[in-house]
Amino acid sequence: MSGRPDAGEYAPFYAGYVARVPEEGVLEVLAEQPAVLRRIAAGVPPEREDFRYAPDKWSLRQLFSHLIDAERVFGYRALCIAHGDTTPLPGFDEKAYVAAADLGSTPLAALAEELALLREGNLALFRRLPEEAWTRTGKANGQDVSVRALAWILAGHLRHHLAVLAERYGAS
Repeated sequence: MSGRPDAGEYAPFYAGYVARVPEEGVLEVLAEQPAVLRRIAAGVPPEREDFRYAPDKWSLRQLFSHLIDAERVFGYRALCIAHGDTTPLPGFDEKAYVAAADLGSTPLAALAEELALLREGNLALFRRLPEEAWTRTGKANGQDVSVRALAWILAGHLRHHLAVLAERYGAS
């Protein structure tokens, strides 16, 4: 892989996520994160899985559902762009996705496991990409983005939410 993404490889909105990953080895960061989420999920008592730190904020289950949705969407974007697909990719309304998710009584541990499986699939994709695929760019949500930027965004987005879990939910 050819190093960190340049600021021009992603929309300014994602700069904060990319900044959360100062490491050069983004694949190692991506590989370590599922274990952290599994550990957090295992430490949350079932009666606290629907906890919200404010009435208009997501529950713990909903936050994990959002992480799953983001993993799917950003992973798909990386797949399309890496393979040279020039079709503009849509954005996604994370609030609408979470609202439409029928989480029922899905345990937090099951959501963490689903996310871990998705991450393993995305890691398999990233690990087999040829060097030239990492710098390919495409359009997602009307903005230019490179494959390598998507890897950093995935890692930084999850780090952002790990901080929220610790600060707002007391789950770390």
